[in-house]
Amino acid sequence: MPGAAAGTAATGAGSAGAAAAGMLPAQEAAKIYHTNYVRNSRAIGVLWAIFTICFAIVNVVCFIQPYWIGDGVDTPQAGYFGLFHYCIGNGFSRELTCRGSFTDFSSLPSGAFKAASFFIGLSMMLIIACIVCFILFFFCNTATVYKICAWMQLTSAACLVLGCMIFPDGWDSDEVKRMCGEKTDKYTLGACSVRWAYILAIIGILDALILSFLAFVLGNRQDSLLAEELKLENKGSSNEGWSGFRVQLSVQQSF
Repeated sequence: MPGAAAGTAATGAGSAGAAAAGMLPAQEAAKIYHTNYVRNSRAIGVLWAIFTICFAIVNVVCFIQPYWIGDGVDTPQAGYFGLFHYCIGNGFSRELTCRGSFTDFSSLPSGAFKAASFFIGLSMMLIIACIVCFILFFFCNTATVYKICAWMQLTSAACLVLGCMIFPDGWDSDEVKRMCGEKTDKYTLGACSVRWAYILAIIGILDALILSFLAFVLGNRQDSLLAEELKLENKGSSNEGWSGFRVQLSVQQSF
């Protein structure tokens, strides 16, 4: 009788162990999928950070370089204009007279140039602050940091849009007309042409919008990752508890 009871207990324990073993492949597959999901999210996050730094460099270049508009073949004077710095020839020599400084707004030839300088500068500061926020990944919730950076990048893009839209409003200033001709007016460049810094700023708008969208997606994925981790932990603990209960119940029934 004791031998039969022991055999029954062993059989019950074996069936419970087999049931638990049958559940392991599903758990292992879920863990493998979860691991790959985390690895892919981190890889995309690294690329997002790299392109954010590249966008910051583009933003700084657009802000500093004075090549937003420039002379053409038929312009009365040689020269070029940036947000807050410009150089114009005097018509008698090839030497250019340069003026303008971001620290001295009174030297700017137009109020529109002042406003554009402010918004492009604000865009630059926001994206630099976003890069500084990368430190928060070591101390704060990852999803929260992604969303903070996403809002910063979206605001930076909005400032770029405002700067690029306001800048042509100052083309009717006397200094611009002196270089580009009397046909120059607001949003009409006359004999001058758009230079590479202006084009780069417009491309930067699209870049910032894509980066902010990607940051929002990564933030939401981090939320889903946290929920998935909790689900796996709860599932694992419940399966272990159920298997132990089955073994204990089988042993008790055998006696």
